[in-house]
Amino acid sequence: QVKLVESGGGSVQVGGSLRLSCAASGLTNSVHCMGWFRQAPGKERERVATIHSDGRTTYADSVKGRFTISKDNPKNTLYLQMNSLKREDTATYYCAAEACVAVQAGRPYGHWGQGTQVTVSS
Repeated sequence: QVKLVESGGGSVQVGGSLRLSCAASGLTNSVHCMGWFRQAPGKERERVATIHSDGRTTYADSVKGRFTISKDNPKNTLYLQMNSLKREDTATYYCAAEACVAVQAGRPYGHWGQGTQVTVSS
């Protein structure tokens, strides 16, 4: 059973930084892609950043240059370093995982964490 547990959310002022963590367990031997998504109140969930098993990363335009996704494979932990935070970054952030074969075939991520709240205020 796949389990993803996010941590590191909180309240921060504009321009501040936070690092989110996602501890993963139960992933099979399938090659997995992982990602961070977020959802603000009244808005649809959006992709923030993803990382392929081979290390390739993608970022939403809104976070490029400010956020960095990384993964510690021995620890089975995914990270999202968020710098220069803006008020519009306020959202619940979710960690997700799925077999890269499925993601590349266009299927949605199937494993999700419970989310961690990030609030950016001025």
